[in-house]
Amino acid sequence: MTDWNERYLSGDTPWEKGGSAPPLIELLERKKNGIWGGGTVLVPGCGTGHDVRALAGEGMEILGVDLAEEAITRALAHPKAGNESYELADFLNTEWRVGKRFSAIWEHTCFCAIDPSRRPDYAEACAGLIEPGGHLIGVFFLTPHDPGEEAQGPPFSTTIEELDAHFAPWFERLDSWAPQRAYPGREGREWLVIYRKK
Repeated sequence: MTDWNERYLSGDTPWEKGGSAPPLIELLERKKNGIWGGGTVLVPGCGTGHDVRALAGEGMEILGVDLAEEAITRALAHPKAGNESYELADFLNTEWRVGKRFSAIWEHTCFCAIDPSRRPDYAEACAGLIEPGGHLIGVFFLTPHDPGEEAQGPPFSTTIEELDAHFAPWFERLDSWAPQRAYPGREGREWLVIYRKK
C-alpha cells in the first residue's frame, strides 16, 4: 500500500505539476456551468489543491479531501482563491461519508491512484455522496504510462468500457471526449467524462 504522506515528505510526487489539470481548464472554458450544481463540489484526492482553487475561482463552494496530511498542509498554505476548504480524510471511508452530500464531484487523480480492486468502492462512494441529478465529472487515465515503461501503478490505467461498467448502476454518461489540453506526454491518453446521478 502506498504511503502517500511519505511520498509528499520525500518529494516523490511526479503527479504534482504546479497547476490545475489542463483538462479541467478546458472544461471550465466550455462553460458547462450547470454540471456543478448549486451546492458544494467535492474533490477527492485533492493533493495540494490546484484543482480545488481553479474551481473555487469560478465562484463555487469546494471541499478538497486527501489522506496525506502533508498534502493538506501545503494546500492550506496557498492563498485562498474563493470559497474553498480542505479536510484530511479518506474518501473511501464509509464512516467519513455518513451524512455528506455534494452537488458534484471532480475526479482527477484519485481513481487512478487507488488499487484497481477498490474501484467498485470508489463508484459506490460517488453514488452515495452525489445528490440525485448531480454530476461526477472527471479526467481518467486510459494509458498513464509512456510506451515501453513498466505498466505498474499507480497510476493505474482504465478503459471507457470499465468506467461505464463501474458507474452504470448509479449514473448515466452525458458526455465524454479526449481533452485537447493535457500535460506534456499525456496527449491522447486521457478521457474527460460527465456522468449524471440517476
